[in-house]
Amino acid sequence: MGKTIEDTMRIQYQSKLYELPYTLIRSSRKSCAISIDPDGRITVRVPTRTSDKDIRHLLIEKRHWIITKYLEVQRQQQNRPISNLTDIQRAALKRRYIDAAKDYFPKRVAYFNEFTGGSYNRITIRDQKTRWGSCSAKGTLSFNWRLMLAPPSIPDYVIVHELCHLTYMNHSAAFWQKVESVYPDYRTARKWLKDHGHELII
Repeated sequence: MGKTIEDTMRIQYQSKLYELPYTLIRSSRKSCAISIDPDGRITVRVPTRTSDKDIRHLLIEKRHWIITKYLEVQRQQQNRPISNLTDIQRAALKRRYIDAAKDYFPKRVAYFNEFTGGSYNRITIRDQKTRWGSCSAKGTLSFNWRLMLAPPSIPDYVIVHELCHLTYMNHSAAFWQKVESVYPDYRTARKWLKDHGHELII
């Protein structure tokens, strides 16, 4: 289990001082990583023995990406559509989409699995804010029900992506070659998710 603390980073960028709260997670990982979720929460993950000085250096080194990504997320939040649904209506609609996803994904997985190969054990439908799909080492495929709000080509891409992880549990050149062999236009789908994923809400 990693050690987690809450802190604030202070970054001087283009004549402006940004004070951004973030979560620091120390764990047995081998490399450092910074992520910003659709709600604007910043997470910094580092190896257990990383010094505070090295963390500060990392934040300074990545300040351009941090600020531009953070401001992008802020703009996306401001542009989210306002729904007139009540909480009860929204919950009922969400339940219908989840039920539809439970029917849709197994059928499309079975279809594309004929082309990707590999063996999976089960399929789960999840409600995640930052991930569209995943493939575990035990062969469990998980998909975000919000993909049902996207054009049909988008969940198909995510399905192919996760099925290819049954063969390559990484994002190597060989992995992407396999994805492209089944879904040639995968780059367009990836860009669509990057540009419009935040809109998949009810």
